[in-house]
Amino acid sequence: MMSGGDHEPGHYYVGIDVGTGSVRAALVDQRGILLAFAEQPIKKWEPKFNHHEQSSEDIWAACCHVTKRIVQGIDVNRIRGLGFDATCSLVVLDEQFHPLPVNHEGDSYRNVIMWMDHRAVSQVHRINKTKHGVLQYVGGVMSVEMQAPKLLWLKENLRETCWDKAGHFFDLPDFLSWKATGVTARSLCSLVCKWTYSAEKGWDDSFWKMIGLEDLIGDNYSKIGNLVLPPGTSLGSGLTPEAAKELGLPPGIAVAASLIDAHAGGLGVIGADVRGYGLICEGQPVTSRLAVICGTSSCHMGISKDPIFVPGVWGPYFSAMVPGFWLNEGGQSVTGKLIDHMVQRHAAFPELQAKATARCQSIYAYLNSHLDLIKKAQPVTGLTLSQDLDDLAILYLATVQAIAFGTRFIIEAMQAAGHSLSTLFLCGGLSKNPLFVQMHADITGMPVVLSQEVESVLVGAAVLGACASGDFTSVQEAMARMSKVGKVVFPSREHTKYYDKKYQVFLKMVEHQKEYSAIMNGD
Repeated sequence: MMSGGDHEPGHYYVGIDVGTGSVRAALVDQRGILLAFAEQPIKKWEPKFNHHEQSSEDIWAACCHVTKRIVQGIDVNRIRGLGFDATCSLVVLDEQFHPLPVNHEGDSYRNVIMWMDHRAVSQVHRINKTKHGVLQYVGGVMSVEMQAPKLLWLKENLRETCWDKAGHFFDLPDFLSWKATGVTARSLCSLVCKWTYSAEKGWDDSFWKMIGLEDLIGDNYSKIGNLVLPPGTSLGSGLTPEAAKELGLPPGIAVAASLIDAHAGGLGVIGADVRGYGLICEGQPVTSRLAVICGTSSCHMGISKDPIFVPGVWGPYFSAMVPGFWLNEGGQSVTGKLIDHMVQRHAAFPELQAKATARCQSIYAYLNSHLDLIKKAQPVTGLTLSQDLDDLAILYLATVQAIAFGTRFIIEAMQAAGHSLSTLFLCGGLSKNPLFVQMHADITGMPVVLSQEVESVLVGAAVLGACASGDFTSVQEAMARMSKVGKVVFPSREHTKYYDKKYQVFLKMVEHQKEYSAIMNGD
């Protein structure tokens, strides 16, 4: 057995990432360098407002398509391991592992309730009213995007066509590892973060009875998982011959217990070797680092040696991302979508598109350079009644700053509860935007580390495969060897006082919003 990536540079790992709109795969070497990449769109359905569905068969077919593409022309016998990550969507199968419908139309092809589906608002409200003890591990309030309310919705709304026939409810990452290995084991990541499982105590019978899902307790929780393994653990006998043929990989290669996609991003960045960059975290434990995975939404991943309870922040979850550490997960929903929405709905958007296209730039690269021109002419603050390109650029800046103030708000809540954080590690689509990165550095006052490989989520998935292969002695060792620093962005101190003042305004607005909500929701 070898330890680390330098002795045997010929070993490869495959990382497969199932996002909201596509499946992506990468071939990664032991140094964490992407050698090949492929992407394939996947289908989505929105049969009614707040109902978002996908197909597990369509997703698996896309996994097979991208994997075959990345291994073209290479010696597949050098591939040692496979790791999956995916959105925390809910997959429903019958006892023979056939898809069941999660919709009133009875379409069994659509057997996945997506992570972003909000159909179970009534159910989550009732669950939160119980104030059951498991809720303390999700910041005190369960999200409608977690699995318990979705399961309750299925029982109450699709009893005959789905619930009574169901044999298996999988989180999407666990469905993928089952499909690859035939092993129904669940990842600690998914069950702890989205299903109320405790790494120390297991399932809590009283919770499922209290919310009306006592039928899941039977047969030792076989429908939702009774063999639970830490991420990166090797599953069964590896890749089955059938799955190997479909994926274009050798049978028997190691397949790892999976991760949720954001957690794979955290794994792909948080362990990087930072020596020589002048960062304060160089002499500090890994617990001083906050991974921010920012794409469609933003997730803030902080780890600790001991459990820390942070009001309004999910966790603490034991071994849910890095084995042996407790994870807290802050979040901002639809951050990337919000920026797109603010820009695309503006009257000057067609003008922006035309000018960006003429310069062969993305709309955000053009906006960033346009902001630089505006700043040279005048200070940027406040909004006007104009509808020109200047107004659009300022509105875009305000949106990015608001997201960064939200990150500072999450950091301060985590610090107040006992975390000691000094450095941000960013990955995901928004980390490619220099303005977004600089604003996070300036407004939080913390340096931002960007990965050498932009596709940190895929590196994280490959780290799982590398760990399962036995080529590394631990997830921590694989993280350190396969995560590389690409760039460090330090905060500019020029406008610190200005941002501190704006943050005080932000905090006032948060308090006022709560007051307004209380007024409108009062009797």
